[in-house]
Amino acid sequence: MTSRRSDVQAAYEARSEAAPAVVIAVLVLAGLALASRRAGWELLGLHWWTWLLLAVPGALLCADLWLGASGVQVVRTRTAGLILLGVLALGNMIGLVLLIVALVTSGSEDIGGPQLLFTAAAIWIANVIVFGVVYWEIDDGGPFKRANKQRKTPDFQFPQDENPELARPGWRPRIWDYMYVALTAGSAFSPTDAMPLTYRVKALLGTQSTFSLVLVVLVTARAVNVLGS
Repeated sequence: MTSRRSDVQAAYEARSEAAPAVVIAVLVLAGLALASRRAGWELLGLHWWTWLLLAVPGALLCADLWLGASGVQVVRTRTAGLILLGVLALGNMIGLVLLIVALVTSGSEDIGGPQLLFTAAAIWIANVIVFGVVYWEIDDGGPFKRANKQRKTPDFQFPQDENPELARPGWRPRIWDYMYVALTAGSAFSPTDAMPLTYRVKALLGTQSTFSLVLVVLVTARAVNVLGS
């Protein structure tokens, strides 16, 4: 009975928290596509619908989260979810590479301030959400396993893990805990709340921090150039 209740809680988290978070990432990329179409923005000659293509894995991931939340085919849908997350993260990195190449090879008259800021912000926001869902999906075996066992071999050490007396009864990390980890990694370029314990999450946090650092440095450099011209 307890296991069933935990599965229901994990399913609720997948449907009501994780899926809407991914929807936000999809809407951000779709918003960038629509803004590009309306303003006539192009990046290296690529049309506005390129951003919609990068958002497709996110839409599929939303469906996968809803299906996997049933708890019936968790293994298959979790594997598919991880693949889709990887494709979505790769799409964001492709968007960053396109922006980098465009900034290096184009002048201020080709990429104006609004396009630069909108594109960079959309990529950064989508990146934070994607990595937050990745952390939520892989930590300690995923949400369903976390809901049915004590945290003995976690990938992240949250303050409540180190100080159980500070945790509320029945506490376990939820999607928003991982979103905060992703947010701090993307803004402070280092973990500030939960400490990474395994090589895989250290590699992921390092990748996300480097991604954000490059994005911020490039946008700042171009902004200074635009202001000085």
